[in-house]
Amino acid sequence: MGDRKETTKNLTELIKLHINPYNDPRIYAASEVTFDYNSSHSIRVDYMWFKPLNNSISGIEKGSFYCYEVKSCKDDFESGNGLNFIGDYNYLVMPKDLYDIIKDKIPYDVGVYVPTECDYKPLMCIKKAKRRDRSKSLTEMLLMMFRSSNRELLKMST
Repeated sequence: MGDRKETTKNLTELIKLHINPYNDPRIYAASEVTFDYNSSHSIRVDYMWFKPLNNSISGIEKGSFYCYEVKSCKDDFESGNGLNFIGDYNYLVMPKDLYDIIKDKIPYDVGVYVPTECDYKPLMCIKKAKRRDRSKSLTEMLLMMFRSSNRELLKMST
């Protein structure tokens, strides 16, 4: 897949394509979502997706957050940065050869996606995430996603 920066960019594009292949505005996702922004322990999630149960009040409140962390190489995985598993479901997205090297170091409840050679299915889940209790509220998670989405919209308009 090329160098580390290019691999990260390609994997991020594959996540976007996997989650929202038709640019459906009813898919709620954001990239580079930052939490605890003005603190000494801020974290950033590479990509987040919110999937409401339905569009009723209780359906929204029962929705799930999916967090995706992109890892391009072993050094990236072992750096200690970006393993921010704060969603209901958490995934690593990485090249298959990296998964083969680090699979024993992946937390038991974290899932894994790897690229495919298939145009209609850009990523394949080779390890399914297990649901976990998140520490952030629905309101905070949605607000941080909204802020990140708004940042991307502002970038596009300039």
